[in-house]
Amino acid sequence: MATEKQISKTKPAADVAKPLRDPQPTLQRIADESGVSVSTISRILSGQAGRYRISKKTEAAVRALAKQVNFVPNQLARGLRLKKTLTIGLVIPDISNPFFAGIAQQVALGTHKHGYSVILCDSQDSVELEAQALALLQSRSIEGVVLCPVGQSAKHLSAFTQGGLPMVLVDRFFPDVSIPFVSSDNAAGARQAAELLIDNGHRRIICLQGLRGTSPNEFRVRGYKEALAAHHIPVDESLIVGDSFTEESGYIETKLLLRTQPDAKAILALSNLNALGAIRALAEEKRKIPDDMSIVSFDDPPYASFLSPPMTTVGQSYSEMGTVAVKLLFDQIQFPRRQTTGGILLPTTIVNRQSVKKLEIIP
Repeated sequence: MATEKQISKTKPAADVAKPLRDPQPTLQRIADESGVSVSTISRILSGQAGRYRISKKTEAAVRALAKQVNFVPNQLARGLRLKKTLTIGLVIPDISNPFFAGIAQQVALGTHKHGYSVILCDSQDSVELEAQALALLQSRSIEGVVLCPVGQSAKHLSAFTQGGLPMVLVDRFFPDVSIPFVSSDNAAGARQAAELLIDNGHRRIICLQGLRGTSPNEFRVRGYKEALAAHHIPVDESLIVGDSFTEESGYIETKLLLRTQPDAKAILALSNLNALGAIRALAEEKRKIPDDMSIVSFDDPPYASFLSPPMTTVGQSYSEMGTVAVKLLFDQIQFPRRQTTGGILLPTTIVNRQSVKKLEIIP
């Protein structure tokens, strides 16, 4: 059999870039035109030229030819050869939320580095739609799942914990379910945010909560209450309102509380969308931030610094969250016998801007 070096001698690299007549070229047809073996072309186009010591000249010529003829590798055929689909599933509860969109972007970037593709599903914060999405992904023979669960029920996940399909939970998780997860230290973040408001003289603090029963909401409410208790401030349950991490929930609850709780001068919104709804309600009611109402939001979306005034937030690193999720997932895919349990909580940070007013504390 001729070696790669011999091939390049008998067929100059410059000759490789001859146009192909077939509108849908295969590796074999590229090989026929170039005089380079199919295995060599495959190794070049799969990024393994260095591993097999293929010359830079031959690699450049083959890549130029592939680009010239718009050659697209057949991932299905490659997957059949490797007995893999080279695909993972990603399920998020709300693609319109910048927080989840950021996680999705990072997961897609990390997955691409492993040579895999992503099938994205939006559960629309519905456990039923989430279960349907997972069933769809399984029917596509995906090799793993990154799931940002709705978080109210884990019953439909039992098949994954028993069937061995790699899965990682992101943001929301279930402490009693043995699926690896990565999330933020939500309790600490909310506690720090509430303490910031308390340190600025606020005692009546509205808590705009999200989807009840989910881990982020429950831990954030816990952190809010812990901050009040640490400063000997009684918890007023009537100030803890809302039922979803949406702009609509933040808007409606703020509208109502401006009438029923006129002495409350601060809001802790447990998501960026809750905060947007509150800001819209305050604008309609001619209440200025922070003169009439201080506000701190969980999540630090890019637009927070462009609001008027710029909004103080609790920053979460969705970039790190997505990166860690990909690492946990591919550890399971590549090392299926390795036990992966427990979860990782990433720290949050307070991003101080201009949406909190310091009140005079009356002794």
